[in-house]
Amino acid sequence: MIRVVIADDIQILRLGLKAILSQDPQIQVTGLAANGKEALELCKEQAPQVVLMDMRMPEYDGRWGTAAIKKAFPQVKILVLTTFDDEETVREAIKSGADGYILKEMEDEKLVQSVKAVCAGIQVFGGGVFEGIRRQVAKAGDRKGQDLPDGLVTPRERDIMRCVARGMDNKEIATELFLAEGTVRNNISRLLDKLKLKDRTQLAVFTVKNHMD
Repeated sequence: MIRVVIADDIQILRLGLKAILSQDPQIQVTGLAANGKEALELCKEQAPQVVLMDMRMPEYDGRWGTAAIKKAFPQVKILVLTTFDDEETVREAIKSGADGYILKEMEDEKLVQSVKAVCAGIQVFGGGVFEGIRRQVAKAGDRKGQDLPDGLVTPRERDIMRCVARGMDNKEIATELFLAEGTVRNNISRLLDKLKLKDRTQLAVFTVKNHMD
């Protein structure tokens, strides 16, 4: 069972998100918070595995809440769910320690999948957020790339890397490439090991930098 705390200053949204997540038998919403400080207190009381965190909240916002929770409970995964995908907000969330960043316009099923993925240790970023990362890479002029040894990355692995760079999750990649989800997961693990990268976010940036997208 995945224990989830939801932090959003709008009560009807908190209740709506709880209703969506509670439909899945593998997820239990253990607490609702109106700001980052309340989310921190609920982490102390409820020991959740995932906190669904809005960024714009009064007094103690999502940036404060994310940083405070990560400092006190580094094992808790923070999935930012907000209406804002501007580069500054995304950057602040990532700097604060967020494990994922998705938008409130996301479909219900994808929201559930994102909670499960981030709980499993997969960093989740919505497609629009990945586009922002791509723009930042291009703006920085850091598109020189590096020469990869011949045969290091197979054509199939390149296809998977392109999908990751587009912000697709494992299920979407499996559907796109006609593969099993387990095959996609194993390929990504091998890629991270071969390329000496920490997570799929670094893999996405690596793909963009090396003109593989």
